[in-house]
Amino acid sequence: MTLLANTRSTVGALLPVEELSSAALLGNLDAHKEKALIFNYDGRDVRPSYHVTEVKAGSFKALDCGANAESWSETFIQLWDIEEENRGHMPAGKFLAIIRKVDEAVGFDPQAKLTFEVSDGVRPMQIYRAERMDTGDTEIRVFLSARPSSCKPRDRWLQEQQSCCTPKTKQPCCG
Repeated sequence: MTLLANTRSTVGALLPVEELSSAALLGNLDAHKEKALIFNYDGRDVRPSYHVTEVKAGSFKALDCGANAESWSETFIQLWDIEEENRGHMPAGKFLAIIRKVDEAVGFDPQAKLTFEVSDGVRPMQIYRAERMDTGDTEIRVFLSARPSSCKPRDRWLQEQQSCCTPKTKQPCCG
């Protein structure tokens, strides 16, 4: 499964990158439980002995910079990218078992926004989103990219501009 990459709108601004939802990630992993689960961030794979150190499920209410009320569910998966001897990458089935425990203990929204927090124990934790997954013969690789700040009113406006200018509408671009 490959999702869209950044594209430029007619006004030259970047549109938000598509992301894998919790449901998409878990659904794909469920079909490949025996395969090694490898996360890739900053152009490199996590070490084989990485740990899932914490999974947080939360609901948020906020005001954006346009004073619009916002609410969403978000799942944070914390990865500790460390080196330990004699360990291979975690199988997808083990990762799913961790998520099942979270669901039993605190609940898990499969439609939640998915955020990864990654650190090697030395560098500060960095925040990522899951962009896409590639499935090989023996592994599943989840590609993470940095989660930048954004302006939700601007993002909504850009999305509206993009959708009204699509070829299927056969209309000139919105003013």
